[in-house]
Amino acid sequence: MNYRTHIASSLAEVGQAAWDALAASQERPNPFLSFAFLHALHESGSASRATGWDPHYVCLYDGETLAAALPLYLKWHSYGEYVFDWAWADAYRRHGLEYYPKLLSAIPFTPVAGPRLLARDAHARAALIEALLAMQDALQASSTHVLYPPPEHTALLQDAGFMLRSGVQFHWLNRGYRDFEQFLSSLDRKKAKNIRAERRRVAEAGIEMQRIRGADASDEDWRFFHACYVATYRAHHSTPYLNLDFFRRIGRDMPGNILLVLARRAGRPIAASLVIYGSDALYGRYWGALEYVPALHFEAAYYQPLEFCIEQGIPVFEGGAQGEHKMARGFLPTRTWSAHRLAHPAFADAVERFLAREAGGIDSYLDELTERTPFRS
Repeated sequence: MNYRTHIASSLAEVGQAAWDALAASQERPNPFLSFAFLHALHESGSASRATGWDPHYVCLYDGETLAAALPLYLKWHSYGEYVFDWAWADAYRRHGLEYYPKLLSAIPFTPVAGPRLLARDAHARAALIEALLAMQDALQASSTHVLYPPPEHTALLQDAGFMLRSGVQFHWLNRGYRDFEQFLSSLDRKKAKNIRAERRRVAEAGIEMQRIRGADASDEDWRFFHACYVATYRAHHSTPYLNLDFFRRIGRDMPGNILLVLARRAGRPIAASLVIYGSDALYGRYWGALEYVPALHFEAAYYQPLEFCIEQGIPVFEGGAQGEHKMARGFLPTRTWSAHRLAHPAFADAVERFLAREAGGIDSYLDELTERTPFRS
């Protein structure tokens, strides 16, 4: 079958109905693949050509029907990706070669695994990979990177000449807990005691916690949350990626996937966290505080969302990038994947050797973490 290929610079060219129908038909879709989330990133200017995220979505059509699609960006830097290739870019620079622009398939600023090769069937998915390879060659991009694809797609990418890279995240699994206390009873006694102490410290500081569903969040709530989000980046001497318009858009367009957690003292908000969820998983995203309170970060960003998962029967809480400290709170190590294709043969060989060494270290790290289970024997 011959597909018509269209490179979309905006999801408006695809249309919400067509995009969401294809995304929803994939195995294990998540809210970050939705038209509402991606379009908010682009239309708010958070992920746009001006910020170094130039949308080049590959869309394959069978007649007028969208048969396959790939979220894809022409990138002029490596910020906001969470799979680090800065050393590769530096090696290119030192040898007088240009690493940027590169092609990147990912959800901007979102280290969450999920479908990238969106397709109605295996034939369309194979054609989508061919279109991606042809696009890299046509643009003469240094490389193409597919971040956080599901395991079932990594073999397809590897067969197409991509090198695989693995990483580690920490996820909490809901084992049908009746309530938070039952979850604590499954943990090592010392870890459960520490969690109880952290929660007690927050309560004794006069902090009251409030969970706000997306449909109930006011513009004042979003303005306060954004102030907290910006404060976190400033504390780390960084520039925030997302603007207030983005948060307002997702609050308006995907309220059923949004949970805000606010911390108040004497009725005044002082901290907030944002999580995004679907029926299959909850995803920890952002946190910030205008006042420091010991252990408040854990209460707002971990314990309140964990309680929400238990109450709603959500099976998984993905804690986001990095964070070995999450194991002490019941999160377990989980392998993640990315796929990489470098055009320059010598650099491709060097990166392949590097990835082989790195993979051995990741395997050993996972084995070590698995032996340090936070749960009772």
